[in-house]
Amino acid sequence: MDAKLKHLEFIQNAINRMAQNSFLLKSWSITLVAGLLALSFKETDHLYITISTVVLLFFWFLDSYYLRQERLFIKLYDHIRGKRDEAVDFSMDTRPFRKEVNWFRCWTPTTMNLFYGGFLVVDLIIAYLI
Repeated sequence: MDAKLKHLEFIQNAINRMAQNSFLLKSWSITLVAGLLALSFKETDHLYITISTVVLLFFWFLDSYYLRQERLFIKLYDHIRGKRDEAVDFSMDTRPFRKEVNWFRCWTPTTMNLFYGGFLVVDLIIAYLI
């Protein structure tokens, strides 16, 4: 039982790291996109809005990557949780679950659409106004 609990703890730590990475990406994207948008108003240059949009899409991609990794580790956690104590091998391999966790569904959950899509709409509105 101790080995199984330790293995589940390892997986939970990986899940927590993925969630922390996602949080950091969101905070950096807010900082960078807001700064670039402020520069676009000051300089009235479309280059800053273009860079802002590219940065936003890059962070959206990275955030969806970490969300997918988090979901893969959750699947692994559930798999290990259902195993017998003797069958625990401390594997952190998430490849068997890759077909179950769709990349596109990690790119477009409601929270990601609201957060990054909202910034994208703001970028497009500002690009239109400048």
